[in-house]
This record gives sequence, structure tokens and C-alpha cells, in this order.
Amino acid sequence: MDDTLDHLRTEMAGLDNGLPLYKRLKAGLEALVGRGLLKPGDVLPGERPLAEALDLSRVTVRKAIEALVEEGRLRRRQGSKTEIASHVEKSLSTLTSFSEDMESRGLSPGCIWISREISRPSPTEMMALGIAAGEQVLRFRRIRTADGSPIAIETSTVPARFLQSPDLVESSLYEALSTVGAMPQRAIQRMRSRPASTRDAELLEIEAGAPLLIVERRCFLADEQLVELSETRYRGDVYDFVFELRR
Repeated sequence: MDDTLDHLRTEMAGLDNGLPLYKRLKAGLEALVGRGLLKPGDVLPGERPLAEALDLSRVTVRKAIEALVEEGRLRRRQGSKTEIASHVEKSLSTLTSFSEDMESRGLSPGCIWISREISRPSPTEMMALGIAAGEQVLRFRRIRTADGSPIAIETSTVPARFLQSPDLVESSLYEALSTVGAMPQRAIQRMRSRPASTRDAELLEIEAGAPLLIVERRCFLADEQLVELSETRYRGDVYDFVFELRR
């Protein structure tokens, strides 16, 4: 970290002295991230040691850090630590799995299972999937991770006629569906936002009330059978959705 502080001093010294100190610190940190000297997951020193090392006031340091947190470049972890945030861009023009999204960006996808079960469908699942109350569904709930960091909470429901047991899904639901010839071919998505609940915050290692992006998706086979209903709660500080618009 001493080398990083030296680089940060150099970056700040090269900036316009007319800039407020907090903006110079903010720009210096952004420059180190851009040059790869600070990487996603790196933890910054606390406000006091950072202020002392750079001969700044804690108010100045706090203001710079808060600005970067608001922009999603830094994130506060439980326990008062502040770390460099990682951002994942998700295109909404193609149907891809979480694992495919992460691998395409050089990140290692993973999951922490919360539950895997077979049960009767809820009224919401019956309506969304067009199934009867007497049918069974497989329900999967897990935390999705990228390079070990929690990114999203995902709940997926699949009619049991497509998969006979929840144990058939190890890390990728789409791989399991592909092996039985039930790979989704198109989807309809709806997006909304909401603050993280206390439970969401605990699972995603963020503060309660932090913004979440909620994506509800219904997936179809080529013959228009509904094969999956999912709700994914993405951390708003690390996930960006990208749209391509054409006239």
C-alpha cells in the first residue's frame, strides 16, 4: 500500500492546483484504478490513515470517498471497509446465462446455494408459467458470485416436467436444461429498482437500503413452452445494463 500511496501523491501533484482537494484525491484514485494499480476488491486504508499519509483532512478524504461510492467506483463493505468496486456490463439484446456473462468478461462465475427444492407452485408461479396447481416445480435460490464476490441473488423456477430433480443442477441451470433439450431460446424481461432489505444486504455484503436492480424474466423454448421464471436482484453498484437503440 505504501507504493500505492506514492503513486497517488504523484497523480494528485500533477493535477490542477485550482481543483478542490477532494476532487484531486478523487481523480487520483480514479487514475490508479484506470492504470490497474488499484484492482477490484482492493481495500483502501481507513479515512484517518489515508488523511495522515496524504496530509489531508478527514473531511476531504471522506468527501472524495463518498463521491466515488455514489458513482459506484468504490463500495463500502460491512465492517467499515471501503474497497474498489468491480462493474459488470450486461447487454439486454441477447439471452445469456450469468455464467456466460461472467466468463465473457474474464471473471470466474460461482454460486452459493441457499436452497434447492421441489414443491407445488405458488399462485404467482402458476400464472407466470401457465401451469396448474397440481403440477410440481423445481425452485432454486442462490447467491451468484464473480471472482468470489457476491453480485446477485437469483431465484429460478422450472416446471418439473423439464427437470426431474433439483440435484441435476450443480452450478449452471442452463447447462442442466441444455442436457435435456430444454435450453431457453427467447425471454421477456421486466426491470425495476428497489432498496435492499436487511436480508438482501446481508447476503450481498452491502448496506441495507443500497440500490438493487430487479430483473424478472420468463424464458421460452423454440415451441413457445415456458421453461423458466426467474427473479434476480443485482447489486446496483456493480451491474450496468446496456441497451442498443437504433432508428
